[in-house]
Amino acid sequence: MASQFTREHDRPHLVVLTGAGISAESGIQTFRAGDGLWADHPIEEVATPEAWRRDPQRVLRFYDQRRDQVRRARPNAAHKALAALEQQGFRVSIVTQNIDDLHERAGSRHVLHLHGEILKARSSVDPRMRYPLPRGGIALGDLCDKGSQLRPDVVWFGEAVPHFPEACEIVAEADLLLVVGTSLAVMPAASLLDHAALDAPCVLVDPEAEVLAAPGVTRLSRLAGEGVPALVRHWTRAGRLWVPETLLE
Repeated sequence: MASQFTREHDRPHLVVLTGAGISAESGIQTFRAGDGLWADHPIEEVATPEAWRRDPQRVLRFYDQRRDQVRRARPNAAHKALAALEQQGFRVSIVTQNIDDLHERAGSRHVLHLHGEILKARSSVDPRMRYPLPRGGIALGDLCDKGSQLRPDVVWFGEAVPHFPEACEIVAEADLLLVVGTSLAVMPAASLLDHAALDAPCVLVDPEAEVLAAPGVTRLSRLAGEGVPALVRHWTRAGRLWVPETLLE
């Protein structure tokens, strides 16, 4: 259907916060899962600055495995629905805690990665120096243009989240906030909801939504691949962002 919105500021602004749950439906395991890559790799041994200083080879090997997993994964129905909504003329901004590129591969154009991107490397001395990894991984001896070892372009536990202020600004502009596949239990992402406008409704799509949702958040207890496309169909037909009560019953 043709969009009724002709100017950027006329379009309803959907801000989507996504977490590991949406990628898990594409086969990417979360670090809380009891199987898969994280099972034999304690966080403190592969995902902290101390681990990098102690054993960079082990860290690089682990992220090479994660990178292979991401490359094999494919966007699922939730990723595709969000991209389709944007193509229908809605303004869609995605703030994701995920380090994969599934939103981009689905076709979403406005994606902010809070925790970095697995398919990029960056300098270990200058975080502004980032390099795409279209294939392969990172080896010891791979250097940035300043002569320093390359590392994964991810935010490890104990490191600052450089894009957090930008994420707060995006959330503050939301007409409706959609939270998918994350409990927002990890700081500072957990505080993002505090930056939304008081009159901006918030919907949580998660199988455990009844337990996870904070007061005032509308709960849709479904998998991302079911719940997100259902919401997008309602919004596309109506030409506006709203919370369809019949869907939430």
